[in-house]
Amino acid sequence: MTNLSGVVHMLKKEHDRLTKEMKAIGAALSAFGTAYGKGAAPRGRMSAAGRARIAAAQRARWAKVKAKGETANPVTMLQKRTMPASARRRIATAQRARWAKVRAAKKTA
Repeated sequence: MTNLSGVVHMLKKEHDRLTKEMKAIGAALSAFGTAYGKGAAPRGRMSAAGRARIAAAQRARWAKVKAKGETANPVTMLQKRTMPASARRRIATAQRARWAKVRAAKKTA
């Protein structure tokens, strides 16, 4: 049991040492951060005129949609795209050929 308590004592000492080291690293990073400013590059800002152009273009797009009288139909929005049967057959044939190649390689190996 004394051996186990010795191991626990060693682990606690190592934990304390690592905690002190992490604090020192954090202090160094904060010192460098204040010395060199922010680490990230400043993000670009959009001018008010640019935002106005984008807003006007979006309003024009909506006006065009509303002029056509289109409404969002939830049924058509939920329909999935279908693939022709011939395309599905080609894909299935190609996949069978790939698996045949894999099985043949396993037999020879």
